[in-house]
Amino acid sequence: MLEHTLYYLGFNLVQGIGPIRLARLIERCGSVAAAWEAGTDDMVAAGLDAKAMTAFLAARRNLNLEQELERVAKADATLITIEDENYPTLLAQAPNPPPLLYLRGTLTQEDNWALAMVGTRSPTSYGKEAARHLAGELASSGMTIVSGLALGIDAIAHSAALEAGARTIAVLGCGVDQGYPERNRKLAAQIVEQGAIVSEYGIGVKPIPLNFPPRNRVISGLSLGTLVVEAGESSGALITVEFALEQGREVFAVPGSIFSARSDGTHKLIRNGACLVQRASDVLEALNLNVATAQREARATLPDDPTEAALLTFVSYEPQHIDALGRASNMPAHTVAATLSMLELKGFVRQAGVLHYVLAR
Repeated sequence: MLEHTLYYLGFNLVQGIGPIRLARLIERCGSVAAAWEAGTDDMVAAGLDAKAMTAFLAARRNLNLEQELERVAKADATLITIEDENYPTLLAQAPNPPPLLYLRGTLTQEDNWALAMVGTRSPTSYGKEAARHLAGELASSGMTIVSGLALGIDAIAHSAALEAGARTIAVLGCGVDQGYPERNRKLAAQIVEQGAIVSEYGIGVKPIPLNFPPRNRVISGLSLGTLVVEAGESSGALITVEFALEQGREVFAVPGSIFSARSDGTHKLIRNGACLVQRASDVLEALNLNVATAQREARATLPDDPTEAALLTFVSYEPQHIDALGRASNMPAHTVAATLSMLELKGFVRQAGVLHYVLAR
C-alpha cells in the first residue's frame, strides 16, 4: 500500500472536507501527507469553515489510521486513491471526482467501455424486459454495465450483465460492507466475483438518503453515458442524468407506454434531446463503440508488440496528427498508420478528428 493512501483514508473520515476542499488543501500544502499536517492558515486558505476545521483537528488527534486500514481489510475491501494509476479513467475525468474509493472485486481497463443503466425501483413488465434485453445485449457487445444495486431496473441490469458473462459495477450509497439492500445480497456477492462494488463512503456507513445523490454522480462518472429505463417525473434516476450532463456524458432513454406514469420521466428526456433507444446498436453507434466486441476480443489477447508499445508512449490525451506522431517516434509513415490502426482496434487509441489521435477513454 502506498503511504498517501493512509492520508486519503483519514480525510475521507472527516466530516466537512469533500473533494473540492481537499484538492485546495493539497494544492496549498503540496501533497496529501503535508495536507494532513496543515496549519490553521492553510485550512482557512483552502476554504475550511470552523466546523470542518474542528472536525479535522479532532480526527488528527483521535484517528489511528493503521487501525482504520485494518477495518477496510477486514471488510474484504481495498482502497484506490485519485493518485493511483488504477483509479478509473472516466471518473478521474469528471468534475470533482471522489479522492478515495472503497472497492470489493476488481476494476479493469475493460471498464473504460462502461454504460450506466438506471430507472425505477418498481418497473412494469415491459420495463423489466426492456432492461434485461438491452443490458444483456450491451454487455455481450463488450460494455461494462454500471448501476446502483437498487431494486428494480438496477438489479435487472446487473443480473443481465452477469448472465451474459460480462462485467458489471455496482456503486453504493453506503459502505461496501453494508449488504444493502438486503434482498440483493446474493447479487452483490456475484458482482464481486465478476466485477466490482464501489463506494466513496467508509466502512460501516449506513445507507441514509443524503448519500444517494452523490452516489449517482459516481455512477454517471464511471460511464460513457447513462441509459434510463422507466422513470417517473420525480425519479431519482433523473438525478443521475443531471450529473451525466454536467460531466459531458451522453444520455439515452427507452420510450415507454403513453399510459404509464413510470415513463413520464423518460419521455421528457427524449423530448429534451436524449437519444431514443430501441436496441443496443442505438447506444453503440451513438458512442462510436459499434466495434466494441472486436475491441474486447483484441484487448483479451494483447500482443507484446514492441512497435505498438513504443508508439503508444507518444500518444496523449491531447489530439496529435499522425505526422506529428511519426516525427516524435521516428517511425516511417506506413508503420505509424498500420500501428495506430491496431492500437485503435485494441481500444488503446481513438481518433479525435481526421488523422488526429488521442488515448482512448
